[in-house]
Amino acid sequence: MNAAIQNIGRCTEPVTDLDHLTQSLARNLKRHRQERGYTLDALAARAGVSRGMLIQIEQGRTNPSVGTVVKVGDALGVSITTLLDFDQEPKVRVVPPEQAVRLWSTEAGSHSTLLAGAEAPGPLELWSWRLMPGDGSSSDAHPAGTTELVHVREGRLTLSVDGADHEVPAGTSASFEANVAHGYRNDGGEPVEMTMAVSVPAPR
Repeated sequence: MNAAIQNIGRCTEPVTDLDHLTQSLARNLKRHRQERGYTLDALAARAGVSRGMLIQIEQGRTNPSVGTVVKVGDALGVSITTLLDFDQEPKVRVVPPEQAVRLWSTEAGSHSTLLAGAEAPGPLELWSWRLMPGDGSSSDAHPAGTTELVHVREGRLTLSVDGADHEVPAGTSASFEANVAHGYRNDGGEPVEMTMAVSVPAPR
């Protein structure tokens, strides 16, 4: 996921109310930080995010970038879904389409949507992606032990992992260790539709 290109809730469709997301994130971040005994300074150091940014998030005064939320979630060992959710998840949680959270989009029509997430025991996330021709998204390295699985439904994905490109055509799947810089591009002429799963290890 790109660390700086889009803000949470910035989308053209009414996926989830932005104020609700901001308040849920503020409440859940503070709770998970305190449960782990992290001071603001300690979490800032672990996440690579400024103390001032964490204060603004916990006070519900900012709409942070996707990259910031990913870094904070990785530092806490929780999924983005957990940070954005307002209730304790039941054993079976059905997520209707209107509750999926679009976290990244471009004017060309590319987007990524968080479909569902869980702790198993570390963060586990299911995503749906569309990449329009010429579009791409890059991500910093995730914590060691993070694995990503990608299945391309339509088009041809160019998967970049640690500086090396891999072609993933429609009907093909790929898996890789995501503790290095990586990204997804559409170098072709047709839209790429893909499903992605991300598994992050539980914090030690």
